[in-house]
Amino acid sequence: MTHTVSNQNVGGRRDEEGGRRRGQGELESQVLTALCEAPHPVTAGWVREQLGGTLAYTTVITILTRLQAKGAVTREREGRSFTWTAASDEAGLAAHRMRRVLDAETNRAAVLTSFVSSLSAVDEQLLRDLLATEEAQEAQEAQEAQDTPKDHGTP
Repeated sequence: MTHTVSNQNVGGRRDEEGGRRRGQGELESQVLTALCEAPHPVTAGWVREQLGGTLAYTTVITILTRLQAKGAVTREREGRSFTWTAASDEAGLAAHRMRRVLDAETNRAAVLTSFVSSLSAVDEQLLRDLLATEEAQEAQEAQEAQDTPKDHGTP
């Protein structure tokens, strides 16, 4: 599947055709989407073609390198080049960006309070359900760890 860039002007860097400007993270999202849909580890040239072939090769390499620094992609040397694989999907990358923003703030409680209070009722309930599920899993794992007999090294 080939991903094409829309012509909507949203700010950021100019696309290679000199038209609109991209929003922050838009290229990263497009590159990550292409990698998530890749059938196997792929080259930067493959990613470039999936994005319509208009980006400079060096631009694709820069985006891939940034995604690697964020832990969103991995690379393996193959000859004189690299192949790239998504280590995270778009949701994982968005979560990583959210954590970076939160980590940059001094008052985490105020940021989280503001964030939660701005959620829709549906999103707030989803968050509550996810937290409850996570808490239940942690409690189950703790119980299983207690129930597991300890090996004290006796034969």
